[in-house]
Amino acid sequence: MRYLKFPIYILVFLMAIISACRKDPQPLPSEITKVEPEPTSGIKGFYLVNEGNMNMNKASLDYMDLVNGIYTRNLYNQVNPEVTKGLGDVGNDIGRYGSKLYVVVNISNKVEVLNIKTGKKIGQINITNCRYITFNNGKAYVSAYLGKVGDPKAPNGIVAEIDTTALRVSRTIEVGRQPEEMAIIGTKLYVANSGGYSPPDYEHTVSVIDLPSFTEIKRIEVAINLSRVKADRYGDLYVTSRGDYYTIPAKLFVIDTQTDQIKKVFNIAASNLVIDDDYAYIYSTEWNYIEGRNRITYNMINTKDETVMDRKFISDGTEKDIKIPYGIAVNPASKDVYVTDAKDYVSPGKLHCYSPEGRLKWSVTTGDIPAHITFTN
Repeated sequence: MRYLKFPIYILVFLMAIISACRKDPQPLPSEITKVEPEPTSGIKGFYLVNEGNMNMNKASLDYMDLVNGIYTRNLYNQVNPEVTKGLGDVGNDIGRYGSKLYVVVNISNKVEVLNIKTGKKIGQINITNCRYITFNNGKAYVSAYLGKVGDPKAPNGIVAEIDTTALRVSRTIEVGRQPEEMAIIGTKLYVANSGGYSPPDYEHTVSVIDLPSFTEIKRIEVAINLSRVKADRYGDLYVTSRGDYYTIPAKLFVIDTQTDQIKKVFNIAASNLVIDDDYAYIYSTEWNYIEGRNRITYNMINTKDETVMDRKFISDGTEKDIKIPYGIAVNPASKDVYVTDAKDYVSPGKLHCYSPEGRLKWSVTTGDIPAHITFTN
């Protein structure tokens, strides 16, 4: 019998490859970026969830330390090295309640619960096709599509109530198809139903849930393909309709929660908005299949008198450098405005900070598709 002979350096090389292949996947390392510090900041910092592309397992969590001016990218992987697959597939929302941070990971069908101070994982609640989260009176409420992603025959969605002490689902209530954002005013929870899996047969209602009994008491007729729901401090809800992306344009509706009736319609598109004090900060990337392009706009609304304002929240012309605005937040202490840019959806995005006067203060590189922000005190 003849034996094949290999030089020793080739054998060492082959053994190194085999050894490397047997190791568990290594998490992406964290990265630090310095920006302008704010030593007297009333808000300590904020977490930012990067969605990551679907089926690529690239959702990630960043943290901005405002006091020291330190932006940490891929924080989750740094503090949770034992979680070999990282945060998961599509980080769709984030919220804080008490000492805990909740990250909704859509395609991974889970809500991750982290320590608010460290980002260390302390628990997980499994919910199929979960979307958004909000909180009230010791409970977390999560909207969920249910069914397979993109299935036009998917069942009606639900809202799941989570006990924030036991970290388990305590009750569920059925709503419309593919429910999106929620808002709570008083003892009522409002849910935007989209029906986004079955165009042109979109949903067109907001479900109203009585929280004590956890029952759906009515549905408010609004418009097709609903998405965002934000509450102002006057008892009104701002609800967005995305239209049909062809001939039915996107619009913004105001609902009076005393009567649960539409009180005003703004003929402007709103992909996302945030309300702080008396102002709604709005951006839109309205896609139209006929034109084959996005129409990007920025607006502000005075929520006290319900009028579109002349001013914009970016005043120095740097909005031209934002390719795809994808997330927005307002610092409740400094009134700085944070806008994220998803760029091309497959490479790292950007986070831009604007002063209350609308001037760019700093920018940092984020993970892929930066989207959702929650502040820490």
